[in-house]
Amino acid sequence: MIAVAMSGGVDSTFAAHLLKKQGKNIFGLFALFSPKDPEKEIVRVKRLTDALKIDLKIVDLTGPFKEKIISYFLKSYRQGLTPNPCVVCNRKIKFGLLLEEAQKLGAQKIATGHYARVIFNEENQCFELFKGKDPGKEQSYFLALLNQKQLSRALFPLGEWKKEDVIKEIVKLGLFNLTSPESQEVCFIRGDYRELFSEEDFPPGEMITVDGRVVGKHQGIYAYTIGQRRGLGVRLGRPYYVVAINAQKNQVIIGPKKYLRCERFLVKNFHLICDAYRQEEIKANVRIRYRHKEAPATIKFFSEKDAEVVFEKPQQAVTPGQFAVAYQEDKVLGGGEIHLKENFIFAD
Repeated sequence: MIAVAMSGGVDSTFAAHLLKKQGKNIFGLFALFSPKDPEKEIVRVKRLTDALKIDLKIVDLTGPFKEKIISYFLKSYRQGLTPNPCVVCNRKIKFGLLLEEAQKLGAQKIATGHYARVIFNEENQCFELFKGKDPGKEQSYFLALLNQKQLSRALFPLGEWKKEDVIKEIVKLGLFNLTSPESQEVCFIRGDYRELFSEEDFPPGEMITVDGRVVGKHQGIYAYTIGQRRGLGVRLGRPYYVVAINAQKNQVIIGPKKYLRCERFLVKNFHLICDAYRQEEIKANVRIRYRHKEAPATIKFFSEKDAEVVFEKPQQAVTPGQFAVAYQEDKVLGGGEIHLKENFIFAD
């Protein structure tokens, strides 16, 4: 039995269709993540599962989601970090608690609409994670923290597909108008995200240059990220970018583009998907955010879990709180949260 995590979108719907077409015994599984999940979303998913002629189960994960994801999201911003809730959600919720709920309902595996691939390596007895075949859509980055138990239970039916072909097939099936539009927003933020960030938690503060000059006010550190140029509200004669955020002093630090260059950073709790990948030093191509082009680097482990990533050439806007993910060709080695080793800004 396979549970298909249904969101109401094109990808999970087509994943369910493919599995059913293959003769698999499946049911749809819809998770409530937010008290604001509208009834129309449940109705939409029910229409899709009815059209596919599969059962739909609904589980309420609003409490755990708030505790594990929304709390992490807000805590990260309070610390001056830029979080990536999708990476954390996949490990703790979708392939964590939701998988557990699926198993309670009789499923042995959970399928999602992610564009990625899992292949079992007989030689090292390891479930390995690979990029999806569609380079413009592949989502292995968001799955890099999954462990062996989770990967052994995961199915990604769209791993060999291109998004454009998925849409064509959904249209042919007459299901496209029943699916929800694709969104690039964080799933639990609907409309104005500022309602999550109170002025009490995120008060306005100083915007300063790298040499310590106060040049303006920021509207709360949550509204800024490393590399940001637009919306700073200051004119200094040449382009300035956010180069650091000092949460302790409630300051946003801006500077010329050269201050965004970063050659090395730390990753705490670097997760390797397979134990067989472990070496003292690993040569890999490292991605520092989802849409970043991978760059050659050396990963140097100085403890069992902690590592330093050193690029061959400095990269722009390495952002604390985002995740560094290591690849060798299409294979994902693993990854972890970015921590800057040193920051010239905070030296008194």
